Amino acid sequence: MYNEIQIQDLAQLCRQAGELLHDKEGSTHIRKKGRADYVTQVDMAVQTFFARELPQRWPHIQFMSEEQSNAHLDPNAPMWVLDPVDGTCNLIHDLHMSAISLALVEEGRVVMGIVYNPFTGELFHAVRGQGAFLNGQPIHVSDQKELADSLIAIGTSPYHKEWAEENFALFRRLFEVGSDIRRMGTASLDLAYVACGRMDAYLERGLKPWDFAAGLLLVEEAGGQVQDYQGNPLVPTQPSDIFAHNGHIGASISL
Repeated sequence: MYNEIQIQDLAQLCRQAGELLHDKEGSTHIRKKGRADYVTQVDMAVQTFFARELPQRWPHIQFMSEEQSNAHLDPNAPMWVLDPVDGTCNLIHDLHMSAISLALVEEGRVVMGIVYNPFTGELFHAVRGQGAFLNGQPIHVSDQKELADSLIAIGTSPYHKEWAEENFALFRRLFEVGSDIRRMGTASLDLAYVACGRMDAYLERGLKPWDFAAGLLLVEEAGGQVQDYQGNPLVPTQPSDIFAHNGHIGASISL
């Protein structure tokens, strides 16, 4: 089915929706969903845009998004998986490290994915079997083989402060054995940066499908590997811990 969809059409929709992230007033209208979990008028505007545009073009595909109930969805049927604003906390603080993440899942696999940061103009995309790209140019994971020289992105799982002791013990070990660590606060961009070789690995616990679905395909199509903390493949419609790497240093990292 995804062969009938042009990635350029999806990219154009993402760029259109990306204009909404520049609404500074909208980003100040905030509702708190939970501990360290926020939604703004911008999140809702982007979701509304895609909830209107995607079914108009492809009415046979379901729609999963962060800011709605997804209980009615059939996990065995094709579906879009959207994070309207990945990095909402960054958006609120005007850090310009936020992205739209859109993926298409068919038969339990991500087959198309886009991660778009409208503040930098960087649009990452991948189609299964066709490679990964940044603004139309092919990208590939790093060839770094030494953990001591690796730059590793981490996620602190801010919705689960109860994991802090275990998480930060792991981060310290990685900091001690690697070159350095980075915390971006936007899972989709962390994954995109692994895909293009800016980061050698990325790990975080407790992510939702909309956090990682598009980035999962980017990393795989760029030559990297993505798994959970136990080494299992991810189910792109279910929450999961995530460990993405360039395919070389993964065995050197003990989670």
